[in-house]
Amino acid sequence: MRVGLVLCPSFQAVCFGAVAAFDVANKHAGEKVYDVRVLSEDGGLVASSSGIQVMTEPFDQSPLDTLIVAAGLEIPTSSPGLVRLLRAAAGDARRVASICLGSFVLGDAGLLNRRRATTHWRYAAELQVRFPDCRVDMDKIFVADGQIWTSAGMSAGMDLVVGMIERDLGPEPARAVAKGMVMYHRRSGGQSQHSALLDLGVSEDRIQRALTYARQNLRESLSTEDLARAACLSPRQFARLFRSQTGTTPAKAVEALRIEAAKLMLEQSRLPIEVVAQQSGFANRERMRQAFIRAHGEVPRAIRNEAGTLAVL
Repeated sequence: MRVGLVLCPSFQAVCFGAVAAFDVANKHAGEKVYDVRVLSEDGGLVASSSGIQVMTEPFDQSPLDTLIVAAGLEIPTSSPGLVRLLRAAAGDARRVASICLGSFVLGDAGLLNRRRATTHWRYAAELQVRFPDCRVDMDKIFVADGQIWTSAGMSAGMDLVVGMIERDLGPEPARAVAKGMVMYHRRSGGQSQHSALLDLGVSEDRIQRALTYARQNLRESLSTEDLARAACLSPRQFARLFRSQTGTTPAKAVEALRIEAAKLMLEQSRLPIEVVAQQSGFANRERMRQAFIRAHGEVPRAIRNEAGTLAVL
């Protein structure tokens, strides 16, 4: 399968980490399943955002199985020539994809019309404004809608490529690639771009220690008194410091951590929903259901269904 990585000027070099997954897949298969070519509109040297120059082949009409567009830290300006070449290539390619802000290039080429797509959360609203015929899902790390694949950010590009490998070769080779790349875990496209701990924005070590304790002990009761002990504070001191640090209550923070853990299990496993509720610390599936409705506007089964074939079976 011929894969073309199209570099936009000032691209992020991290994109090569994503396509490296194809090399790992080749090694695991013991043969060259994927033949990766690095392309640009005119060929020659293309400079990355950090100044690294990469030699590219000119983008021509040679058939490609998969086409991946890589951009930089700013919304790229799509040249008329690149748009024309992308439109032509998309007619023959089995897949056309973007890493992070490369989604804007796909949009300029008209490839996001009537498609679901994602991009980095910071630019998702702008993508929706520019391309109103696209349904932008800003809370997914990658989206595969038919022929068109888009990833949320640079690191999510790795998840996107591993998702492609799973679609091509099956779940076992995909897991082997993720393991070979020492990825923390293979994330399905349905997983959120956000981390509950990062969203809390904690800088105080004692509060961070309590939250880490909570994440590691979700099946426990995790009362304010439990968390205060982990932080070595009195319950009153802890509650006051926690709210000043996070803007929320310990109970709401714990619920967010439980929802995050449950969502990952729903996407990455086929554990019964009752078991997911127990392992993530909800007393029963109904409490988990209500928590998901509050947080996501969807029930747990809908989250699992959205992960689709890209969830671990």
